[in-house]
Amino acid sequence: MSDAPRTDSVPTDSVPTTPAPERTATGSIRVPSSTGAIRTLGSNPATAPIMLHPGDSISNGRRALYIVLLGALTALGPFTIDLYLPAFPVLEEDFQTTAAAVQLTLTGTMIGFALGQLIVGPLSDKIGRRIPLIAVTALHVLASAAAAFAPTLPLLGGARVLMGVGAAAGGVVAMAIVRDLFGGRRLVVMLSRLALVSGVAPVVAPLIGSWLLTLMPWQGIFIVLALYGVVMLVSTLFFIPETLPVARRQERGGATVLQRYRSVFSDRVFIGVLIIGGMTFSGLFSYLSASPFLFQQTHGLDAQQYGLLFAVNSLGVVLGVQTASRLAARFGPQWVMAYSTAVLLLAGTAIIVTDQLGLGLWGTVVPLFFFMTACGFTFPNVQVLALDRHGKAAGTAASAIGATNFGVAGLISPIVGWISKGAGITATTMASVMVGCAVIAILSLWLIVRPRTVAMLAP
Repeated sequence: MSDAPRTDSVPTDSVPTTPAPERTATGSIRVPSSTGAIRTLGSNPATAPIMLHPGDSISNGRRALYIVLLGALTALGPFTIDLYLPAFPVLEEDFQTTAAAVQLTLTGTMIGFALGQLIVGPLSDKIGRRIPLIAVTALHVLASAAAAFAPTLPLLGGARVLMGVGAAAGGVVAMAIVRDLFGGRRLVVMLSRLALVSGVAPVVAPLIGSWLLTLMPWQGIFIVLALYGVVMLVSTLFFIPETLPVARRQERGGATVLQRYRSVFSDRVFIGVLIIGGMTFSGLFSYLSASPFLFQQTHGLDAQQYGLLFAVNSLGVVLGVQTASRLAARFGPQWVMAYSTAVLLLAGTAIIVTDQLGLGLWGTVVPLFFFMTACGFTFPNVQVLALDRHGKAAGTAASAIGATNFGVAGLISPIVGWISKGAGITATTMASVMVGCAVIAILSLWLIVRPRTVAMLAP
């Protein structure tokens, strides 16, 4: 496989030799040139500044609005998955079932989320960003309402799968919109904001879920998720423009979808960072799926203390994401990941050692904070390396990232419950899966990505 991205081989609609001026989604007038630059026309078009990307002409206020709305869309998936984690022990009691059976509802959500992204990403490359986003978010609202009134655990699990599919559009379309508008180092900054949300949301969601459980039964959490979906649906209708020009959309026919997937999966670096992202997410979700039982049953924390623990860990993710965006722009995302994946391994190993030494709750919490910080360093760099190389297939590339992250994590995270069967979930069983994921991520970085072969980001 070639080291260079292959999206230039993807067929696109032909563009007239002398295209007419076009008003962009950001409100400016642009004239396409042979270099792909954009000239924003003012009173004197001859002296108007040249914008290399559509987002270069966006005002700071509108850019801030996009960050808020796209961040909220990105958070819909993690909140859908994690908001009900503190209710796991309650669900186990109400449905008279086992912890492993309750964990399967989490697995179903993540698999649905992964499959939804595989559909939404290529579809958004073909027909535009808005229509798939609106349709799938509406499905999320209906599925959330169904989950709230599910009388049995299997019906709840089925509703959760549909909720995962419905939440899929937010993250993948948000990343694709950012790639439509930005490139180079500004892309790093914008994606770091989304990575901050996608990294913090899974950690903050259980805190909010714990608080909601003090106000309402577990069914109320799904009503809240339905209302969240309604807000996102209305925001999309009124505030999020179409950012994919007609000339860049796919030709009709299913073969083009396969060609776009072939173009991204023929890139060695893309495959390498895909594995790194999937393993990092799997390590994170192994912790998330095990933590309600580990901290509430083994260590005796109540729902509020458990939520506070997640809030502290979220600070580590914030620190990692925000620092990573600055370091990636200066040194390259591949070198930031060289350090962050090593910390994942060291922190996971430290959890096992402290647990075997009998150091209790603090022996687990302290190295866990460093593990979460390393996740924060890794997430934005995975997105940058993947999307910067595949601008012409941004939706497809983003869907592959999301599907891999949540699909692989959905399959791996229940392993914690499986290896703990009969003995109960411990910090050692949880961290064993985290260490295995870190080892695979490190091998992928050095054997597949090979940092020395990856070029630095363009300005």
